Amino acid sequence: MKCRSALFAAVLIFIMVVLDQLIKYRVTQELGPGERLDLLPFLALYHIRNPGIAFSLLSSFNNADLIILTIAIILFVFWLLWSTEIHKKLARLGYLFVIGGALGNLVDRLRFHYVTDYVLFHIGKWSFAIFNLADTFITTGAICIIVSELWSWYQEKFTSADE
Repeated sequence: MKCRSALFAAVLIFIMVVLDQLIKYRVTQELGPGERLDLLPFLALYHIRNPGIAFSLLSSFNNADLIILTIAIILFVFWLLWSTEIHKKLARLGYLFVIGGALGNLVDRLRFHYVTDYVLFHIGKWSFAIFNLADTFITTGAICIIVSELWSWYQEKFTSADE
């Protein structure tokens, strides 16, 4: 069973990285840096090069430091995945999503020394931070982990109260 779950994890991570890279490639082929393509009244593709991490944080760090930080985070999340009980499927899936997203952005950073972002939600002059599919995977993974932990806490609290 462990072999099947390891294969599932590897395939899922691979699919996430490939999807992320394919979309980034297509965006960079269709739009130059700073170019925008409106898709809906509130959604556009807007090609930017992000030298930092989420919300351009740490953009003053050099690329090598961000690569080392990203690798350290990926290794830590792998350790969390490895040490999480097998029955906590939602948390384990969340860790896989975080790893897949982080690897997708790491590929960009290794190749280009920046991350390609392109999704822009906006209403009038207000806009949300520009992000990419890898960022969406990371966020989805974090939500899965939080929901799983809250569910475990809820079950533990109310199961022990019933005894």
